[in-house]
Amino acid sequence: MKTNIQFVHSDTKISAEQLVQRKLDKLENKFDWIISADVMFKEEKSTNGKGKVCAIELSLPGPKIHASSNEDSFEAAAAESVKDIEKQLKKRKAEMQSH
Repeated sequence: MKTNIQFVHSDTKISAEQLVQRKLDKLENKFDWIISADVMFKEEKSTNGKGKVCAIELSLPGPKIHASSNEDSFEAAAAESVKDIEKQLKKRKAEMQSH
């Protein structure tokens, strides 16, 4: 799987990059039909105190899967986004098996 990780309006944070790469590698082992992943970390000025956004888009057979989360840190946002992606992948796999 090809992984593209970008940081927008913030400095590159190696720990967040490594965390999301490790989690995506685990997903690739479970779901071998994933083609590529685009990950975008973005820092936003927000009023609710959070502002670290992680958006993940996976390319795979059929429609793309997308998840994003807004947390206090890039690591927490990445973990939450990967969790949402995994739920969608499990649902997609169940749909594929029923056909």
